[in-house]
Amino acid sequence: MRIRIILFLLAFSFNNVLTAQYFTEVSRFAGIDHAFKVDLATFGGGAAIIDYDNDGFEDVYLTGGNNADALYKNNGDGTFTNVIEGAGFENTIPIHTQGATAADVNRDGYKDLLVTTMYYKADRELSPNLLFLNNGDGTFKDVTRQYGLDNYKSNSMSASFGDINADGFPDLFVANYFAASPNGVSIFNEQTIINNYAPAVDFLFINTSGEYFVEASDLYGMSHDGFGFEGVFTDWDNDQDLDLLIANDFGFKANPNVALRNDYPIKSLTDKSNGLQLNFGMNAMGIAAGDHDFDGWMDYYVTNISASLFVKNQNGTSFLNFGEIAGNTSTLINNPGYRGVPVSWGANFFDFDHDTDLDLFVNNGALNPTIRPNHNFFFESFDGDYKDVSRRTGVDDPRIGRGSVVFDYDNDGDMDLLVVNQEPRDPTSTLPPARTLLFRNDAANGNWLKIQLKGKRADKNGIGSRVEVITDNRLLVREIDGGSSHMSQNSTIAHFGLGDHETVRSVIVRWVGGNAQQLTNVPANQLLTIEEEISNINVVDENKLKIYPSYFTDFVIIEYELENIEPFDLSLYDIQGKLVKTLLSQDIAKNRKGIWKWEVTGDLVHGMYFIQLRTNDSIIAEKAFKL
Repeated sequence: MRIRIILFLLAFSFNNVLTAQYFTEVSRFAGIDHAFKVDLATFGGGAAIIDYDNDGFEDVYLTGGNNADALYKNNGDGTFTNVIEGAGFENTIPIHTQGATAADVNRDGYKDLLVTTMYYKADRELSPNLLFLNNGDGTFKDVTRQYGLDNYKSNSMSASFGDINADGFPDLFVANYFAASPNGVSIFNEQTIINNYAPAVDFLFINTSGEYFVEASDLYGMSHDGFGFEGVFTDWDNDQDLDLLIANDFGFKANPNVALRNDYPIKSLTDKSNGLQLNFGMNAMGIAAGDHDFDGWMDYYVTNISASLFVKNQNGTSFLNFGEIAGNTSTLINNPGYRGVPVSWGANFFDFDHDTDLDLFVNNGALNPTIRPNHNFFFESFDGDYKDVSRRTGVDDPRIGRGSVVFDYDNDGDMDLLVVNQEPRDPTSTLPPARTLLFRNDAANGNWLKIQLKGKRADKNGIGSRVEVITDNRLLVREIDGGSSHMSQNSTIAHFGLGDHETVRSVIVRWVGGNAQQLTNVPANQLLTIEEEISNINVVDENKLKIYPSYFTDFVIIEYELENIEPFDLSLYDIQGKLVKTLLSQDIAKNRKGIWKWEVTGDLVHGMYFIQLRTNDSIIAEKAFKL
């Protein structure tokens, strides 16, 4: 009898190990009660991880579409409180919001928030995207107009921050879907979109010393358009500047995905889509970036309808379609609750089980209002060999999923998962009630390391910079996320699973702009804050004053660099040397480098002019011609 009892207990324990879920859904316990609501179906929404009050517990901003947005304060005890009322986000209420991302725009030590939008709910007139500066007291201020974003409206989907000119101030990319407002269309689907709307041009905004954004697509040579869903700043060629990867919907009928190489210090983004073999025409929805094979080069997962795209980086010169090799293109047929092809949106690489390799979550959701169960994917990596373990994880939810993010909400050292879900456009009993889901990670064993960056010359939170951890036999790489997945942004704290390693040989930070620093013999199981050392930064020698375009009509973009933080002014002179207009004057510069956009007045006659940069010690002038 005793032997039978022992055998029974062993069998019971073994069965529990096999069936135990990796994640536990804790939304209700945590106080998260939110869902995204569509208007004409299909689109939205997103989530941004933002520790807005700097208390060490990461908070969450959720867009609501036609529902209200939510700002969930992390209480530090496993629960959240929605504090959006009175926090300064009133201007989101009349607008259909889409995605969100955060960065310290003005370098004051607090993360600010960008919310992408489509249109006003009442009349579907286009809305600008909304920028909210963090006041540092738990409230935000809408500075959309003050920062020059109010005139740019284009049914925007996602936004991503990244410092493409390496001046320490995060710049902004916005992926746009179509430019016209959707009056007269009752539902969004392939037929209504393709037949009624042209693909939109995207926005590239340069941050001018934390005071203003200048739309600089022309300056950087961006000429593409598309039904843009997601853009990710990422360094695919390992030259310590940020390139740009863009996922476009309906790429087989309009324009495919776009890969733009940053030519820093030249102000240029060169289209390398064809040469890199990234010009896939697909229904691209979202992007996850991660070095899945430990070779030091960033690989990418691009979500799609049916088979998503998994590409392996070939030393920055081309990409290999890795999907079929990884075994992750058609595994949902093994799920008895699944019907039809997968429709994938958000995606996230992270090491959920601390075995040092990157696993992959993919958030699936039907093309609302075509309601059917569309269970999420979870691919566990076994040294780069991916296996679908969706049913075993507890995250294979059938709701209408869209954005997804990872962060350590309970500060226990492992990465948790938050999944955005939509309300169905039409009533249904097919799916569980719509709600955003928080999945607590209960599977992680082994050691870990979290690294938080503090930039001095680089972006304040190190967005776009790369953190490398070297164990005895592996190189682990993380990029600090400025916006990815689908209309969302993960934690800006880099996380590494370390297995049985109690220390790591080296931690190397490669800051955007070229600086690098190294720490050795770093103990595991801690949150390590690394502050940038600036003594070994190589400052690129550029012309101190640049004018674009040199032959202008409606506007002039002026880039300048000062020798010191000092008073200066920018002025326009005619060919005889007579002062025509002072364009910009500051008693003390906020930063040595800056960029300014001058909207040309209608009474300026055509002809040759000089734009002059004057400081206490020098005068520099460049010619420009008014057409």
